Amino acid sequence: MATEVTVPVLGESITEATLGEWLKQPGDKVAVDEPIASLETDKVSVEVPSPVAGVMGQHAVQVGDTVLVGAMIATIEAGDGAPAVAAAPQPAVLESPVAPAADIPAALSPSVRRAVLEHGVDPATVKGTGKDGRLTKDDVLAAAATPAAAPAPSEPLPVAPSVAAATGRKEERVRMTRLRQTIAKRLKEAQNTAALLTTFNDVDMSAVIAARAKYKDLFEKKHGVRLGFMGFFVKAACLALKDIPSVNASIEGDEIVYHDYADISVAVSSPGGLVVPVVRDADQMSVAEVEKTIGDFGKRAKDGTLKMEEMKGGTFTISNGGVFGSLMSTPIINPPQAAVLGLHRIEDRPVVVNGEIVIRPMMYLALSYDHRLIDGREAVTFLVALKNAIEDPTRILIDL
Repeated sequence: MATEVTVPVLGESITEATLGEWLKQPGDKVAVDEPIASLETDKVSVEVPSPVAGVMGQHAVQVGDTVLVGAMIATIEAGDGAPAVAAAPQPAVLESPVAPAADIPAALSPSVRRAVLEHGVDPATVKGTGKDGRLTKDDVLAAAATPAAAPAPSEPLPVAPSVAAATGRKEERVRMTRLRQTIAKRLKEAQNTAALLTTFNDVDMSAVIAARAKYKDLFEKKHGVRLGFMGFFVKAACLALKDIPSVNASIEGDEIVYHDYADISVAVSSPGGLVVPVVRDADQMSVAEVEKTIGDFGKRAKDGTLKMEEMKGGTFTISNGGVFGSLMSTPIINPPQAAVLGLHRIEDRPVVVNGEIVIRPMMYLALSYDHRLIDGREAVTFLVALKNAIEDPTRILIDL
């Protein structure tokens, strides 16, 4: 007797997902609650567990298909490893992707498939290090860097779809991931709705760098996490938000909602793009607690294990483009939030201090804000308060 595997409830207002990867193949033995597939939603990847123990039946959808919540995607058959059963009925599929290249296994995730195509690696010759021996993007990149261990196919792998001109130039069309589609939609909505404006300042990082150098070893030994810069900026932002509450507010209809707490959204990288988990009640946390929380978010974002509820809400966002080398940018707010702080790379620059030109490690700060809610004076005052706290970290300790 077959047991249907359906798309689970994915969260409030989320009605569909994309089948990102099959973790079990037809005929594989499956334990109860063992993940058999990975779904990509607007925000995170979600694993689908098996409702019963048995044998994986036929896949009812392909990697890349969009499926509705509650739709059947596979069956689990009774047994302990018998051959796969006949194909199950198709679920409610909204759209099907372009068929994968013929030589690329369908079980590969979209990111791995693209890496295989880009680097000309034969996946059959690469040993997977992922769960249950699955091939990961890092496996493909490592194989591409070691030609002897993973020789390229004798003939170039086809790229679908591609357009070759008479000159031999090619174009590759790749379906946008659900996460990238959502990012594009939300950013455009922010531009269309909010009256966006950005104001800048710079900050001398000497004091924070000195504190970090002095205490980083003791800090890591005591708290089990590295002392970075984000802990200082989150706490400094919390102080500035108390002084300028409109920066921590939001617009709902014709009302302004002021928050007496600081839930700081922190942009971190994931394989599918930036995601923004929330450090809740950051104003009540210590620097160590903030660093631990952000470090955990960063690790799980790369693993694709962040939970959807961890990215809901947030009253203010901090995005650190400096880790990628950005000198200056104008970040876009994350609605319904009213402001976002952009951090940038630290570089030595000549500045005038007490009438003398000195070299200091400086960083540009950018505050993009919704001018419907925040006046220019408030935006500048917020940045100055944050700058003062970073240049004199003692203010963070004594709440000044």
